[in-house]
Amino acid sequence: MATDVDSPVLELTDANFQAAVRETPGPVLVDVWASWCGPCRLMAPLMTWAAQAYAAAAGGALTVGKLEADPNPLTRDELKIQGLPTLILFRAGQELARHEGAMAQSQLKAFLDAHL
Repeated sequence: MATDVDSPVLELTDANFQAAVRETPGPVLVDVWASWCGPCRLMAPLMTWAAQAYAAAAGGALTVGKLEADPNPLTRDELKIQGLPTLILFRAGQELARHEGAMAQSQLKAFLDAHL
């Protein structure tokens, strides 16, 4: 599934995860998802919303990326993903917070605001 060229959300893979997430000093929200996962599809528009709403967030602009679980087993397993969707917030390559399962926009905002 290709990411829209105009989308503010990065498409993460095993190949680019290290550079795009682990080596980025600012905050990075990673959405681990799968095409067969209904709740994951519900979260997709919220990732675009978060990327736009937090473009100039405190502590540096928030980068938002999506990692498709099935074609990226190395990163999925390294992150110890148990269920989908899983949202992980990183800063300077370190995991700050994790949430498993879908959430409403208000819950996502509270999750991000608590850690940014």
